[in-house]
Amino acid sequence: MDGNGRYAKKFGFSERVKGHEKGVETARTITTHCAKIGAEILTLYAFSTENWKRPKSEVGFLMNMLDGYLKNELQTLQANDIRFFAIGDLTKLPDRLHKRVRDTIASTANNSAMTLVLALNYGSKDEIVRAVTKIGAGEITEKNIANALDTAQFANVDMLIRTGGERRLSNFLLWQSAYAELFFTQTLWPEFTADELDRMIDEFQRRERRFGGV
Repeated sequence: MDGNGRYAKKFGFSERVKGHEKGVETARTITTHCAKIGAEILTLYAFSTENWKRPKSEVGFLMNMLDGYLKNELQTLQANDIRFFAIGDLTKLPDRLHKRVRDTIASTANNSAMTLVLALNYGSKDEIVRAVTKIGAGEITEKNIANALDTAQFANVDMLIRTGGERRLSNFLLWQSAYAELFFTQTLWPEFTADELDRMIDEFQRRERRFGGV
């Protein structure tokens, strides 16, 4: 979900947090739309292992915003039968946010229309290291690594979308996206719409996916 800071600058806001606030509205719109059109899993990259390098004031705001997001969106998740899950090293989140994540996971565990996954303190390299560490002295195979990843219970990525004009994966679901169809758009995340998502899905359905075959 790239482009919140540039959105704030584009519209003359003195603080980047205004872009993050608008980005939360987009997250709600896209999440509910995906549930309505039958998506099984939507994963949003909310906070990366590298984001701790940002100014402390912005990091603090983001932690509070994420806590508020989960608190405020619980009703939306329940109303749309959306299950919530989180990936990443959650132990390093502030205690209040960590508890909010656990509580939201528990409260929505029986929902079944779609699963919303938030990547929090997530980095794909860190995830793979943690997976290998979890395996320990066991046999290192693709299957065993996949089963030890944060996403072990989910299917691999079909579509990976990055907003904001950058054309890189930035340490996001590298293992799971080995055969994902990639989509990049200049649209800043706060301006991303359900209509643009639908156009991408239409293109995805026209692509031929061979998974290394012919």
